[in-house]
Amino acid sequence: MTITRKAVLEKLMEGGVHLLFWSLVFFFYIYVFGYNNSQREYTVVFSSFLMPITMVSCYAVTYYLIPKYLILRKYGSFLLYSLYTFVLTAFAVIISVFYALIFILDLKVAEMPVARSLPFILITVYLIIFLASGIALLRHYYSSNTRNDKLNNKVLETQLKLKEQELKYLKMQIHPHFLFNTLNTLYGFAMAKADETPDIILRLSNLLDYLLYQVDKPLVSLKSELLHIEDYIALEKIRFSDSLELSFRAEDIPDNLEVAPMLFIPFVENGFKHGRFNNEKLQIDIDISTREGKVFFEMTNSARPGAEDENEGIGLRNIEKRLEMVYPGKHSLQVSREHNLFKVTLMIDTHG
Repeated sequence: MTITRKAVLEKLMEGGVHLLFWSLVFFFYIYVFGYNNSQREYTVVFSSFLMPITMVSCYAVTYYLIPKYLILRKYGSFLLYSLYTFVLTAFAVIISVFYALIFILDLKVAEMPVARSLPFILITVYLIIFLASGIALLRHYYSSNTRNDKLNNKVLETQLKLKEQELKYLKMQIHPHFLFNTLNTLYGFAMAKADETPDIILRLSNLLDYLLYQVDKPLVSLKSELLHIEDYIALEKIRFSDSLELSFRAEDIPDNLEVAPMLFIPFVENGFKHGRFNNEKLQIDIDISTREGKVFFEMTNSARPGAEDENEGIGLRNIEKRLEMVYPGKHSLQVSREHNLFKVTLMIDTHG
């Protein structure tokens, strides 16, 4: 396995931190155990005896007990093994005290480089163990948060990419469906050599320009979207001629208001495709308005009584998915039937 330069530097830094910590502990022992004591040499030697015991106990707690039991919430085992560790630490400290008395101080208790108190020595050692354990827990907490943040970021990035791919897929479904209907209209007029054919081609050219250069943007101006709808309606007016009764209202639209592209055209398209003639007329009513950053779209079209799901085309299903993805919690969509009318009411909140 290749060891990177970054990994080597991290190990060196970690070793340096450990060395600094134990150096501070050693000087702390010398200060505490040598307080009001003139036997400085004995204090240094005695502190040296305690250092290995303290280090072994600290590493046993921080690198074994905490990660294996405490972090995994095995609290009973952690308390039991911690008790064993503290008992063994106390035993080792007692051995060190007697060793110092016998071999260093020649059993001169009065020259003991502490306040002649074994509990004081144990409390001091345990204090260091608790301090090291606290640092280990803080480090684990920080590392866990960092890992969780990185994992959450990766999950969010993956979800974003999936949403982008799904949006592209949905748009790809809308485009062929929309173009197919429009080309059918153009084909019919071309076969009939109608005078309206050049105007149809021009309108279709505008629509293609919109689809190629605008629809892939996350947001477009609402006015551009309305111009796109007007071009589509103009094409359908040519196709339906006098058999169409259409009302299209969109007034006082702010120049700076933006929406996701291709949100309204599927409803309009379905109205023409699935609408039914009443009294030899296809009736379509479209009303678009804005208020306080919200866009209100309402459309009704004549429908055959009793036909429940005629307007449930691919465009409508896709637009429902897109609304959930682009405006989650910031839109409301109602599709209903009232006698011989099919009605769509959509509200989009464009804030933030």
